[in-house]
Amino acid sequence: MIEELTRYIVLSLVENKDAVQITSVDEGDDIVVRILVDKNDMGRAIGKNGKIASSIRTIVKSATGRMNKRYIIKIDAREE
Repeated sequence: MIEELTRYIVLSLVENKDAVQITSVDEGDDIVVRILVDKNDMGRAIGKNGKIASSIRTIVKSATGRMNKRYIIKIDAREE
């Protein structure tokens, strides 16, 4: 559910939609959601001063409020 929400948000921001890859790893009480985007789309995914990345984290935190897991969002550039 959270991966689909994150994918929807990120795909609406970036130009190279084929390069987007979203994975999640369960690490006990935390779930790490890793977003990989094309290096040319990093600015679009993070935003000026990290405002878009912060907004993505806020939306995910709101969507998972009643869950007993903490979701950590990490945004990286794809190595090609």
